[in-house]
Amino acid sequence: MRTISLQKENGFPLAIQAVSVDEVGATERADFFTKRSVKKDSKLAALYLALSMCDLTTLEGSDTPGRVQQMCAKARFPVPPDMIEPHLQKRNLPPIPAVAAVCVYPSMVPVAVKALAGSGIGIASVATAFPSGQAPLEVKIEDTRFAVEKGATEIDMVINRGAFLSGRYQEVFDEIVEIKRACGDAHLKVILETGELGSYDRVRLASDIAIEAGADFIKTSTGKVTPAATLPVTLVMLQAIADHHRRTGKKVGMKPAGGIRTSKQAIQYLCMVKETLGTDWMTADLFRFGASALVNDLLKQIYKELTGRYYYDKVFSID
Repeated sequence: MRTISLQKENGFPLAIQAVSVDEVGATERADFFTKRSVKKDSKLAALYLALSMCDLTTLEGSDTPGRVQQMCAKARFPVPPDMIEPHLQKRNLPPIPAVAAVCVYPSMVPVAVKALAGSGIGIASVATAFPSGQAPLEVKIEDTRFAVEKGATEIDMVINRGAFLSGRYQEVFDEIVEIKRACGDAHLKVILETGELGSYDRVRLASDIAIEAGADFIKTSTGKVTPAATLPVTLVMLQAIADHHRRTGKKVGMKPAGGIRTSKQAIQYLCMVKETLGTDWMTADLFRFGASALVNDLLKQIYKELTGRYYYDKVFSID
């Protein structure tokens, strides 16, 4: 096992062990969770939990204030109240939960802030030259500060994969440290873009660097690169979080993003999180889904659990 020697901002040395991941073992272990399910009497609670962990996202060059406002309305009110409220009352069930956060470009943060005022829903913004990460550090810092000043409560940054793949690990570490400082009170989610890293060993190393640099969350993907989130990659990242927690007691969050489209997949991820990290991570404070398409399927399955039948998909969204 080789050691990556870095330097903290205070000048003290930092040694990161480059863990060698058993790819076959990780794949087989992750495949185990595809065969897991929850009992009938627990399924509705699992669907509610998964919905409360979702981040609704719009990150297109064609984004408009109207599009962001529409997404925020869905974040606050996922389903028409008169469609589902009678069924909830009949079974004495709590309301359908809102999602955890919305994620937009920095220029759209003020629109989201106004639309979500008083809701308690987080406002995340991508920064640092999303999705490429190819910009000078000064530009990335200003991008982050702008989003936070406009009201973002969470920042999703991307690492410079070119620097990482070239072995410039100190540069990657230093950028995360600087962006974390620029975040102030906002939480920092560090996107590794695992589809570009090429191996589980690199995913593990990038996870360890991000965690040591101060990430509040580590995140698989931007959603702009294939493959995005997968169970094996997420398992490797969860293990990095588990090992760090064992050493330090610090809890770091996890966000798989991209490619998670069904409730069945979401429940598989939840089972993996619980068995790898424990019940403390079964909260939106420490686990998120970056999967807007997942929200509609969760709502569809919740309606099925409540009524015994499916509703047509478009009722849950006018996107």
